[in-house]
Amino acid sequence: MEEKYFSIKFIDGKLIFLDQTKLPLKEEYVETEDYERIAEAIEKLEMRGAPLIGVAACYGLALALKNSNRETSSEKFYKAYERLARTRPTAVNLFNALREVKEVFEANKGSENIYNIILTKASAFHQDDIEKCKRIGERGSAIFLKKSNVLTHCNTGKLATAGDGTAFSVIKNGFEKGLVKHVYADETRPLLQGLRLTSYELERSGIPFTIQSDSSAAVLMQKGNIDIVITGADRIALNGDSANKIGTYNLAILCNFHNIPFYIAAPTTTIDRGIASGSEIEIEFRHQNELLKINESQIAPENYNVFTPAFDVTPSHLISGIITEEGIYNFPFSFLK
Repeated sequence: MEEKYFSIKFIDGKLIFLDQTKLPLKEEYVETEDYERIAEAIEKLEMRGAPLIGVAACYGLALALKNSNRETSSEKFYKAYERLARTRPTAVNLFNALREVKEVFEANKGSENIYNIILTKASAFHQDDIEKCKRIGERGSAIFLKKSNVLTHCNTGKLATAGDGTAFSVIKNGFEKGLVKHVYADETRPLLQGLRLTSYELERSGIPFTIQSDSSAAVLMQKGNIDIVITGADRIALNGDSANKIGTYNLAILCNFHNIPFYIAAPTTTIDRGIASGSEIEIEFRHQNELLKINESQIAPENYNVFTPAFDVTPSHLISGIITEEGIYNFPFSFLK
């Protein structure tokens, strides 16, 4: 039976979130009323996952207005808006969320009830992601043509969203219907989100799993142990090119070589309708210590040159399908409808 845990809640005027940097060895929830603390949590990956940080940012904007009045609300709102917009550049959900809340704020600017108005918007955004995750899981069941061994990368469950997840929701839904036999989870270097977070969620959900190094995926495929690969995405271009955690592109190439279906699962809010292809996606680079250290323990000299992109872009022709709450899109992708 699944243990109860959550990524984010808003209770009694405070945001409560699970510090994901402490998992899986320690469950520690953080309470805050400060948008700056929320911004720091997003930057430090205490909260991560494209849909989740969008929801967190909405609540951050609301909290910035908690003790404001007509004279101070605009200054406080835009200061918080700019701060939250600087946290992570690649995940489009963050900017969609900020834009939507900004539109509501500007339509109600001057209202003495502006905090509650923005909080209501944030709550609606939160609930919408929960519903989207549920529908992604339901829609995604169609990709399983037999009881399958699934390989996934990074983390795409409750810890990445406000609901049951994206790719994880598909896997969980498939398992509950008897369509998923076993899950192989990449450790996902350098921050080990697969080893630390996906394993935590798979165990809590009672789904049989195995953790392997990222470099083991090819051997698993060569041996015929993988039937299908499903990952999430942080930004999807109109042609279907998709940015996701570094190492996803490798998997897509391996799937293409071994003739294994490669799917991405993401809400439609992850589709950036303002860019034509993946070449326009800004890729975030992380601090060198995320590669040179593990749990604050130095494993290589600080003077080493490092290459630390947080994401890579998978070309659309390598993607079998993109699973959204609206349905499954297949190549060639067309999101202009």
